[in-house]
Amino acid sequence: MSDLPATFASIDELQAALAAHAYVADRSLTTAIFLALKLNKPLLLEGEAGVGKTEIAKTLARMQDRHLIRLQCYEGLDVNTTIYEWNYARQMLQIRLMEAQGIAGDDAVRNIFGPEFLIKRPLLQAIEETNVRPPILLIDEIDRADEEFEAFLLELLSDWQISIPEIGTVRAAVPPTVIITSNRTREIHDALKRRCLFYWVDYPTLEKELQIVRARVPEAEERLARQVVVVVQELRRMELYKLPGVAETLDWVTALVQLDATELTPLLVEDTLGAILKYQDDIAQVRGNTTQELLKRAAV
Repeated sequence: MSDLPATFASIDELQAALAAHAYVADRSLTTAIFLALKLNKPLLLEGEAGVGKTEIAKTLARMQDRHLIRLQCYEGLDVNTTIYEWNYARQMLQIRLMEAQGIAGDDAVRNIFGPEFLIKRPLLQAIEETNVRPPILLIDEIDRADEEFEAFLLELLSDWQISIPEIGTVRAAVPPTVIITSNRTREIHDALKRRCLFYWVDYPTLEKELQIVRARVPEAEERLARQVVVVVQELRRMELYKLPGVAETLDWVTALVQLDATELTPLLVEDTLGAILKYQDDIAQVRGNTTQELLKRAAV
C-alpha cells in the first residue's frame, strides 16, 4: 500500500500552508491546486515566464515532504530521455563476461535485460515511486517540446502505465501529482488540455507582488521593496522585448540587499538593470530619462 501524502481539509488550509512556505497564492489559484490534489488530475499552468508556475510544484513537494521529479522539456524529447533506456556499455561488459563463462541463449537475454541495466528517466521514475509514496511530477515548459510528445502524454495521463518490451508493464499504484507548465510559446493541443485542470498565472498586482517580496526577501527594507515593485510594475507597461517576471523582481531585490541599499537611486537602478532586463535594447530604452521618470513614480 502506498504511503499517501497528507491532504488539505479546505482551500483556506491549503492557502495558509502555501503562505507558510513563502508562496503567495490568490484564492482562485489555491482552488485550482486544491482540486488537482483532491481529484488527482494534472494541473496545467500557463503564463509568462517568471510568474511562479514552476515554484508551485517545488512548494507542494516541500509542503507534503514528497519527492519532486522534474522533466524539463525541449525540442526532440524521446523515449530515451523521458522514460527509459538501456545501459548499453554495462550490457556489453555483461555479454563479454557471459561469453567467458559460456552462458548463452535465453539465460543470456535475461541476464542483460534485467532491471539493473535499466536507466530510469523521469516518467518511469514517477510511476515506480507511486508504489512507495506518490511523487510530484513536474513537466516543465511543455510548449518547448514537440507535439509528438504531447500525444504520448495523452496515453500516459489516462492509464498511468508504461510497457517495457523486455520486462513487462509498469503500473502506478497511485498516480503522481502532475504539474504541467507552459510559457505559451505555442498552443497546447486541446486533447491534452481536456485531461487537465487549467489555470492562467498572470503577473501579480502591486500589492500581491509586494507580499511576495516580503515573504521571499524579508531582509529588504520596506521602502526599497515597495520602490522596486513599483518600478517593475511600470516596466511591464512599457513596450519591452521581454517583460520582467516576479523571478526578476526577487533577483533585483536580493541583489540590492547585497549592495546594502535601502532605497533606489538613479545610479543604482542603471548599475543593476541587468538583474531585471536581459536584452540590451530593453536596457538602453530604460536608461537615462526613463530611469528618472520611473523613480518619480516610485517615490514613497
